[in-house]
Order: sequence, then structure tokens, then C-alpha cells
Amino acid sequence: MAQVILDRRDVDFVLHEQLEVETLSKHEKFEEFTRKTIDLIVSEARNLAVKEMLPTLKPGDEEGCTFDKGQVRVPESFHKLHGLFREGGWIAMCDDPEWGGQGMPATVALAAKNFFNGANFPFTLNTLLTHGAGKLVEIFGTEKQKQLFLKKMYTGEWGGTMLLTEPEAGSDVGALTTTAVMNDDGTYSISGSKIFISSGENDLVENIIHPVLARIEGAPAGTSGISLFLVPKIRVNDDGSLGEFNDVVCTGIEHKMGIHGSATCSLTLGGKGQCRGTLLGEVNKGMRAMFVMMNEARLDVGMQALGCASASFTNALNYARERVQGRHLQAAGKDAPPVPIIQHPDVRRMLLTMKAYTEGIRSIMYFTGFCEDMIRISGDANEKARWQGLIDVLIPIAKGYASDRAFDVCNMGVQMFGGYGYTKEYPQEQLLRDCKITHIYEGTNGIQAMDLLGRKLSLNQGQAFRDLLDEMTKTADAARAVGRLEGLAEGLSNVIARLEELALHMTKTARSEKMMSAYAVAYPFMEVTGDTIMAWMLLWRAIVAAKRLESGAKKKDVVFYEGQIRSARFFIGSLLPVTLGKMSAVITDDGTIMEMDEESFGGK
Repeated sequence: MAQVILDRRDVDFVLHEQLEVETLSKHEKFEEFTRKTIDLIVSEARNLAVKEMLPTLKPGDEEGCTFDKGQVRVPESFHKLHGLFREGGWIAMCDDPEWGGQGMPATVALAAKNFFNGANFPFTLNTLLTHGAGKLVEIFGTEKQKQLFLKKMYTGEWGGTMLLTEPEAGSDVGALTTTAVMNDDGTYSISGSKIFISSGENDLVENIIHPVLARIEGAPAGTSGISLFLVPKIRVNDDGSLGEFNDVVCTGIEHKMGIHGSATCSLTLGGKGQCRGTLLGEVNKGMRAMFVMMNEARLDVGMQALGCASASFTNALNYARERVQGRHLQAAGKDAPPVPIIQHPDVRRMLLTMKAYTEGIRSIMYFTGFCEDMIRISGDANEKARWQGLIDVLIPIAKGYASDRAFDVCNMGVQMFGGYGYTKEYPQEQLLRDCKITHIYEGTNGIQAMDLLGRKLSLNQGQAFRDLLDEMTKTADAARAVGRLEGLAEGLSNVIARLEELALHMTKTARSEKMMSAYAVAYPFMEVTGDTIMAWMLLWRAIVAAKRLESGAKKKDVVFYEGQIRSARFFIGSLLPVTLGKMSAVITDDGTIMEMDEESFGGK
């Protein structure tokens, strides 16, 4: 069976038919990105992914990363890939050409990332944080910092990371103990230890630039006293040349269930008192700056999960068409021949579930990128704020909900192969293992749920969430004008109304004496919000498909468009009623979770 990544037809559908991304070329910012150019970029990304990246997925997993005396080696095949990424300018796709970027729309870049992550997301991890770290330099850096670091990071000559987590602090970043002491020359002496650092040390690049969260002596406790510093692995001289080692030592790498091709490192800074860094941004404003990188990283994590789901679904679909086993349930006689398993009802149930979630997640991700593009071309401050508000609300969904459902897709992808799915003979088990990390890093999905409840519901006095509800309502209203979608429109409208009611209830409860009980159900609240957004995206897709069919679609497209309508019908008719049940459970205000005595959990 030939292994594939994802359906190019669906990528084109979202870009050109659902989002109509080529209309961005009407604006000066993106005038070069016509449909022809966009299709060329996506084709080049797909070719790189299929021909070069995909063949290294299994060998990279088997070889893994090695650690020896502070040095980390990534799988040998990744070196060629890194060179190809650099040559193609794939690291800084959306950024200013002055600094080595391509200036393309974020929506198009996400389509390229979809292919890259589907082919080999452990490799893409080696470049993901490089871009995020570079973006911090671009936004908050001094002119000197930009000149020294930015282009070399955006072009992949140097790497980048994100140094937040510490052994004792974990997700409680405010409890960090890494310190920064100002020197006479304006630099800072950095001292501390960081853990779980993706690509914190590797042999792909000659230097690694670490954005480091640390506390200056005398700064307030908690997150309000954290500053951000640029700490290179090797010091950089004023003329851009490399100087001496900067006392940033890798003390080990983690042995993980997945993403073996990406080194997760522990780093000690200033063990010999020789680590120097420069302040990035303002004193005590490090967390605010770092959130710029974290939001980008959270969307990228959702893209990683989508890549795994895309590949797992496409593999499962092809396997189901080829794997012959068992007779058709309605076959007459014991001598009836066996049939491909795609003809068995439960297999079709799993495939349709996988299809709906994979395609819906793709639309969520690309739409989030489209919102970013609208900010970049809008000249109106209120419009910019509106698009940014949509992004802010969608981020916990794009990271938390999407990675949860993508893992479910990968889980079904293993099940589809039966016993073979549990073996290393096929890629399904690796995709499941690799996908699991997307639940955990860049803020566990429980933290994403807390972010949605604690920050995003009340963002801009609640206007951002209302704007999202309005967007969904517009789609439901549009669906009523399409005859075969009227029932689906009512189904979505009912859930939107229920979600609005639930959101108001959750906001009030989170501000009351029952606050702890509200946060105890923050996770199911994120789930039902994600389900509603999923239904919105699938119905939006169905509207486009139905209109294409009404206007006389080409014969080769008819089956694809019918598939879009069926996906929406299945999700809204079969899965969304479960969402209503979850909403009813959340709004009951049952206090059991928080009222239960710790001893009652058992153990000992």
C-alpha cells in the first residue's frame, strides 16, 4: 500500500472555494499571490513533503536523536531536509523578504505546513521554534539585535528555541528561579536550568538563539516580575561573527514515546558563571512578549496534530479500499466472495468520523490564518481588532480541541488496520505516538480550556466571543437559503443559541463563589465550543459544495461535493446531539469534582 499524506483536492477546496484566498491578491500587500502563484507554492510544498520528507519519517523514528557529552545528533537524513528547507525559504514563509522571508499569506503558509507536518512533523519541530524565536526578535528586538540575529534565524542558518519550563515550576511559569544579573556593559549574567526544550541542542545549525525567561534581582514575584532575554549558544560579536561558547550546556535529552527525531533537551545556563544574554523588550514584560511566540506555537501545534490526522485518515481510507476481508452483510449464500472492508458498516462509521474531523480541523486552522491575513491588509483599527479577537478566541480551540480530535482520528486510524495497525509495519502506530505530544506541550489542553474560560470569554468585554457567535450565525442563516441544508442550519442554530447561553452562565459562575466548580468543567466547555465551531466549518463547506452542485459541477467534482454535504449531515445529525448532552451536563453546576474529599479518590 502506498503511503500518502493528505488529499490535495481538499486543500484546494478550503483555499480557493471556502476561503477564496486568491482575493487577497487584490490588495497591494499580497498582489503577487494570484491563484497561479498559490497553486505553485502548494505544489512545491507537496512535492518536497512527498518526495523528500515522507521517506525519512520511519527511519528518523527508528534512528532517533543521540546524546553524547553535551552534544545532540539528529537523524542523519534530517540534514538534507534542513538544507532543502533553507533553500526553499520555508522557515519564514510569511515574513519580510528583507529578513529572508517570502511575504506570503498566512493561509497559504498553513497549507504548506499541512503537507510538511503530514509527512514528517518530528523534523518540522526543528524549524518551528526557530521562526517563533525570530518573530520575538523582529517585534521586540533592538536594531542591533535584529541585525545580528534575525536574518540568520529566518533563513535557518541559526536555530531558535523557547526556554520557559523549569524542573520545579512546570506549567507554573511564574515560579521560575532562573536569574539575571546586570553587568557593567549592559548585558546580563543568566543562571538557571530549563527542561523540555525542543531542539535545545542539535547538529543541524552552527548556533542556537535561546529566548529565556528569567527574573532580574529585585523584580516582583510571579509572572509580573519576569523578563525576556536573548541568550545565544555561541556568543555573537558585533560584526556578526561567532565568538566563544556561552556556557549553555545540554545535560541530557528525554526518551519519549514519540517524536523521536526531535530532541527534547535539558539545558543548564551559567553553570560556570559565563552565560551572557541581552534584554529582549522591556524589563518585567517577558511573559507578555513570550505570548506572541506561544500563540504562534499553539497554532503550529494544532497544525502538527492535523498533519498526523490527515496522514492517518488517508492511509486508513486507502487501506479500507484495498483490504479484502469478510463477506458483505447482505450477501446471499455462504459462498459469497469477501469484500473490501470499506463495505462494512462500522468501518464506514469510523471513516466518516475521521473524514469529518480531519476536514473540519483543516478549515479551522486555515480560517485562523485567514484572520491573520485580514489583519495585515486591513486599514481600519476596529476591523483589525475584530479579526484579532477571533484569532484569540480560536487559539485554544485550534490547539486544544483540534489536537484532542486529531488524536481520536489517529486512534481510529490504528483500529482501521486491525492487528496490523498495532505493528511498526504500517505508519499508523507512529502517527498515534507522535500525535500525543500535541495534547501536552505549549500548554496542556487543560490549560487551553482554562484560557478559553478565564481570558477569552471576557476578552474585549465579551465582544470577541460574540463576534465568533455572529460569524457562525451568518453561516447558519446562509444555509437556510440552500434547500437541502435547511435542517442542518436549524441544527447548528440550536447549538449556537445553547452555547451562547452556556458561555454567559460559565462567565458568571467563574466570577462567583462557585469559581472552582466552573473551572472543573472548563475542559468539557472547551469541547462543546469546539464541536460547535466544527459544525460551523462543516456547514460552511456544505454550502459551498451545494452551490457548486446547483450551478452544474464538473463530473469529476460531483462526488467530492456530495462528500462535503454528507460529512456535515453526519456530524450535525449524529455527533452534535451528543454536544447538547454535554452542554446540559456542564450547566448543572454539580459540585462533585471539587467537593469530593481527596481521600475518597482511593489509593494507598
